[in-house]
Amino acid sequence: MRIKFLFFIFFLFTMSFYGQGHDWKGKRITNRENQNKSNTWINFRRDININSIPNQAIAKIACDSKYWLWVNGNMVVFEGQLKRGPNPNDTYYDEIDIAPFLTEGKNTIAILLWYFGKDGFSHNSSGQAGLVFDCAALNLYSDGNWLSKLDRGFSSTIDKNPNYRLPESNILFDARKSDFKWIDPNEELTGSSKANVLGTAESKPWNKLVLRPIPHWKNYGIANYTNPTEIPKEGHGEWIICKLPYNCHVTPILDIEAPAGLTIKMQTDNFDYMGLHVASVRAEYITKEGAQQYESLGWMNGHVVKYWIPKGVKINTLTYRETGFNTEFTGYFKSSDPFYEKLWQKATRTLYVTMRDTYMDCPDRERAQWWGDLVNESGEAFYALSPSSASIAKKGILELINWQRANGIIYSPIPEGNWNAELPGQMLASIGYYGFWNYYINTGDKETIANVYDGVKRYLDVWKLKPNGTLIDRKGDWYWGDWGKEIDKQLLYNAWYYLALKGYLNMSELLGKTVEADRTQKELLAFKEAFNNIFWDGKGYRRSDYKGTYDDRAQALAVVSGLADKTKYKTLLKIFKTSHLASPYMEKYVLEALFVMEESKFGLERMKKRYHNMVNVSPWTTLNENFGDETTTKKPDYGTNNHAWSGGGLTILAQYVCGLYPIEPAWKTFMVKPQLGDLDYAETGNKTIAGNVNVKIAKVDKGLDIVLTVPNASEALVYVPLKNKNVIIDGKKVYTNIKEDAYNIYRVKSGKHKISAR
Repeated sequence: MRIKFLFFIFFLFTMSFYGQGHDWKGKRITNRENQNKSNTWINFRRDININSIPNQAIAKIACDSKYWLWVNGNMVVFEGQLKRGPNPNDTYYDEIDIAPFLTEGKNTIAILLWYFGKDGFSHNSSGQAGLVFDCAALNLYSDGNWLSKLDRGFSSTIDKNPNYRLPESNILFDARKSDFKWIDPNEELTGSSKANVLGTAESKPWNKLVLRPIPHWKNYGIANYTNPTEIPKEGHGEWIICKLPYNCHVTPILDIEAPAGLTIKMQTDNFDYMGLHVASVRAEYITKEGAQQYESLGWMNGHVVKYWIPKGVKINTLTYRETGFNTEFTGYFKSSDPFYEKLWQKATRTLYVTMRDTYMDCPDRERAQWWGDLVNESGEAFYALSPSSASIAKKGILELINWQRANGIIYSPIPEGNWNAELPGQMLASIGYYGFWNYYINTGDKETIANVYDGVKRYLDVWKLKPNGTLIDRKGDWYWGDWGKEIDKQLLYNAWYYLALKGYLNMSELLGKTVEADRTQKELLAFKEAFNNIFWDGKGYRRSDYKGTYDDRAQALAVVSGLADKTKYKTLLKIFKTSHLASPYMEKYVLEALFVMEESKFGLERMKKRYHNMVNVSPWTTLNENFGDETTTKKPDYGTNNHAWSGGGLTILAQYVCGLYPIEPAWKTFMVKPQLGDLDYAETGNKTIAGNVNVKIAKVDKGLDIVLTVPNASEALVYVPLKNKNVIIDGKKVYTNIKEDAYNIYRVKSGKHKISAR
């Protein structure tokens, strides 16, 4: 019953992906002077009288592109609205209960709108700035009675603007031209006019409005930098470096006194690091006369915030606001070697900073939902973050299929306005065993699998087989396998295809598609035989026309997919000990292959070697895009310094070192099959959708001690090596007839348990 209840709560939280049949009365409005220019900012205000405050007043709000909402001068929403869209045509909308902010009598609704006005790798511009507000409880709807005004205090910087991948512009605010007094109920929106009605809420170009499927951002509030004593009391015409506790999404804040007309610049270290050819976002502020406060509303990220403050400016305080995805850091990992704890911490921070409107590859250069990255990210989240994080994976899954082309091809990143190229390997990864199916096994969300099933089949049908039973070569729009060199691409594509079929077989069985399941099972068997006949040469897997080093990436996929049987493990191990071609994206699968082969000692050794620079040398709290030069101890400086695909080691530590993995959906049944290698002990845990799961494994003389927490209505299968025949659970000696390879397996019900194996 508890699991069913949690499922119910989970689905209430994530909601249905499409709208709830709302009858929209609010009109789409804008300012009469608005010309839909990029980086347009518009003020909207409506004053109403309320005789009685309702218990609940749900406001449904949509815009292109972002908004900030104040009710009676109180901040209610900090950066509302998701980037467009759920598919190439439609637009998201928000819901927020504004009842707690209302008073009897006069009430002021104030909304600041930011219109990106350009496409990007994470946004599909509608081409029309505007707002819809719809609150039935107050009988308040956006219409021609709302006041609106172009906010001329906002404009764009002259140069060093963001690269073309980002739909966001740099924000310049001139305090001599505008202020924020208009949000105060006691002030007026001077210079305003009646709003211009563009059409109904769901008319073109916004079309259908789809309820936001992920939560509003967590607002951590305003905070001081970690080096407040190093911040001077006045500007000197040089950069002031303000340190953040870790890499995060921030909006910088000023509290100063100044003469009018001086320019203050704000940016993070990421702007410098990436270089101008891939510039990220930054901000500028032009002072007015006297005391003033300002918060630059467009988020940026980094390890420091840099302020250029000219002479003549008195600094009262420099602070920041952190915002981020609304989830909790419930997962943890500890071990006898602090290296792996530090890797876990950096991977978790990397994961979190790459979550916002969508999963993204990096928060500075692109903010794009590349699905190869998302597969790794979503796997990590189930071990590191609370169940609310699953909603962003669900959003990505539905978007991927809803953007599918008429010819069946899927592509990412999406949402997008200036990209439409297919990366075949990443697309096969997304729909397969590690993508869609891993989401299901962790959440039990059958509805989402049912919604995307036909789209998965349509994409698999794009791929055809040669007479020899392997894939006909397809290069797609971008013939990509991984970053790096000596990539046996078509061999990788064959392995990814097999994993996609494996996931599709599981989906077919789940949904009762018996004909498809039988057909796919036969194809899997035939494909495995063909793969080994064609690509195995006795020393490893390779294409006959591939002349490079045996590709560790392709060997790894052969192992984790099950294409390689155990008789080949000894040979493949030699490749893994000499081939280090994989980028951090594919290294996750190499490490996993080693643990599947039960080479845990070398798996941990390779993990430490490959991540050494990122973990022990790099000063960053996050993991960068590439490994860099492993032959030196120089700081790694290859690619971005916060890249989604680099955290796969986190999954390995939880899933294989500590051995936690769900066998039945939503953690109803899960395994505990630890492989400590040379570690003396390791422990991990997280709040799963079924409840808290925790395990600690310690080596003792001639055996293991395990402390395990199993949630209510769940059970665990504990794997104990055959050599440890004396097993005591909660003080009682137990026996089992369940054996698998070199293990005895013990069923353990809900509760906290102590297991001794000698």
